[in-house]
Amino acid sequence: MQFAVMVRKLILWLIWLGFVAYTISVAPLDQPDTWSLGRDLLTFQWGRINAIILAIFWLMGIWPMIYACLMFVDGRMQNFRAWPYFIGSNFTGVICLLPYLIFRKSNQEFYGKKDKWLSILEQRSTGINLLFATICLLAYAGIAGNWEDYVQQFFSRPFVHLISLDFCLMCLIFPVTSLFDDDMARRGLKDSRIFWAVALIPLFGPLIYLCLRPSLPETAQKEYEGKVTSYA
Repeated sequence: MQFAVMVRKLILWLIWLGFVAYTISVAPLDQPDTWSLGRDLLTFQWGRINAIILAIFWLMGIWPMIYACLMFVDGRMQNFRAWPYFIGSNFTGVICLLPYLIFRKSNQEFYGKKDKWLSILEQRSTGINLLFATICLLAYAGIAGNWEDYVQQFFSRPFVHLISLDFCLMCLIFPVTSLFDDDMARRGLKDSRIFWAVALIPLFGPLIYLCLRPSLPETAQKEYEGKVTSYA
């Protein structure tokens, strides 16, 4: 078990180091078209942008929310908070997300009350809304997108190139990290078929999991304090 955890962390380290080095070598911020494209995306000048690029950009906002639905529960049981990594992942993707996944310790328990933010992330409606937004983005890309233009921009525009790779890495690392395994264990899900069904369906597997997973039980404050004392 410990060996498997070490192998997973090594894989995540290699992915992080490789992507950081690749991002630096590509240097998207040094390219003038990066800023113009980013401005068009953020100011909703969508008529100038290929729908596929637009969909990928906004899906890179969906992915941090998927991870947030697991990270903030997990972060309650860690020695450091999840929110700085979540905020950073909205801007830099896996570059800020992976350090949390690497340094966290595997933990399959949850104690205490769920605050308002955790309660929102725990709701199945959150997963349903994320799934609906994803379907809409992909439908828009499929109907209005130009694949030939996207392939050309993928190889010629560093920003498009990197957010596309970042999206693929978000899909890849979800089953690699033990974050998903631990979330299943906290909820009493021990069937390995659930893990593989989610792991083998990129993006939609995790989204459907968020729509269907059981809620976490809450622990009374006195019981929670007793647990903390016993672990101290």
